[in-house]
Amino acid sequence: MIGSVTDSVWNATRNMAEAVAAPFQDPVIRLGVTGLSRAGKTVFITSLVANLMDRGRMPQLRAAADERILAAWLQPQPDDAVARFAFEDHLAALTAPEPHWPEGTRRVAELRLSLRLAPSGLLGGLSGPRTVHLDIVDYPGEWLLDLGLLDKDFASWSERALAKARTRPGAEEFLARLGRLDPGAGFDEVTLRGLAEAYAAHLQAARDAGFSDCTPGRFLLPGDLQGSPVLTFAPLPPVADAPRRSLWRESERRFEAYKRLVVKPFFREHFARIDRQVVLVDVLGALARGPRAFEDLREAMADILGVFNPGSSAWLARLLGQKRIDRILFAATKADHLHHGQHARLAALTEALLREARDRAEFAGADTAAMAIASLRTTVEDRVSHGGEMLDVVRGRLDGTGRQVAQHPGDLPEDPGRLLAPARAGAEDWPLQGYELREFAPAPLTLRPGEGPPHIRLDKAAEFLIGDRL
Repeated sequence: MIGSVTDSVWNATRNMAEAVAAPFQDPVIRLGVTGLSRAGKTVFITSLVANLMDRGRMPQLRAAADERILAAWLQPQPDDAVARFAFEDHLAALTAPEPHWPEGTRRVAELRLSLRLAPSGLLGGLSGPRTVHLDIVDYPGEWLLDLGLLDKDFASWSERALAKARTRPGAEEFLARLGRLDPGAGFDEVTLRGLAEAYAAHLQAARDAGFSDCTPGRFLLPGDLQGSPVLTFAPLPPVADAPRRSLWRESERRFEAYKRLVVKPFFREHFARIDRQVVLVDVLGALARGPRAFEDLREAMADILGVFNPGSSAWLARLLGQKRIDRILFAATKADHLHHGQHARLAALTEALLREARDRAEFAGADTAAMAIASLRTTVEDRVSHGGEMLDVVRGRLDGTGRQVAQHPGDLPEDPGRLLAPARAGAEDWPLQGYELREFAPAPLTLRPGEGPPHIRLDKAAEFLIGDRL
């Protein structure tokens, strides 16, 4: 309780200071970008910034279409203790003569893009141009899922984690070790370390198989915490009146330490300060991995919304530390892997997949949207003859080999319920057809002056996220 009060006081003090200083400073939009593994966070940020700097492909961003953005430039971000997002390196990877995908997100990073805007409105001629700063905060989606641990104790988390482990791949070694020990026995460091390593290996295997809800997230991205006690615990079955120095009690203590020393600082320093949020979702990848992975993604997205503090806040609430995210975009990535004729179905499927999460956010007052996008277009569309009929396909370079292929991953249904129902029922395979998805490599680019990288609806996403503030 004392820790919660301290966190609230800290947030209130910081937000009060920001509110007092705001009238004397240029306005700032803090945009959080997250998504689970392989959703395309790094490419999204790189392409968004490049297209805001060279706006030839941004007609649906009204400030760009109306030529009210006079200039856009990068400058040092305000948080000196946070790594800078390596925009130049990532853009170089995507635009090289032999382009390749940049390294994915492994830590919190930040980038500030400043936009010089022409005056608008009845009094615009009197005020002159103004500057708006866009602070983009990039963080792993696995860490976002960890915020849900703050409302759980060790026993409830263990119960859920063990239930998931019994139905997911790669848990055999962990479950075998668990079966050989007594959680109520005396604590032994070597035993707990071996159990924690087996559990971390299981989480990695589950994520590689397409499962989304894999907590604790730092078990997958440990960084400088590798081998520390806060990452050396594992879920355990319940023990009635476990002794003080038992394996169960020490795991419980370390679980609480993980929340206090890892999860809460992330929430306080980064997540609690965000104004707008985009959650990138690899819906097509989950489809290709089958109904169980698809249902797990739905549950993970619902859990993610639960840790947001969505809704519009009055100035007094912000002053008191109750800052809220007031716009959330759920973006299904890799739309370029489908012919444009199926993009509306992909967007509808994303909306249905996230219905529970979106309803929760809208009830709290936040403005939400779901759309199908491609941060970087890697394919071209074509029609081919197949089985005596013409088929809509996309063509691109296969990631890894560079071989040119045509792809038709399968027709999405007009009714998303045809996929949601079997996934919720626990089906092993899709009842009517499978969905095959090949990963494409970036295509070589030839950009004209004033053009950013090619994309699909990135300008529409930008309009929803920041257009009203421009």
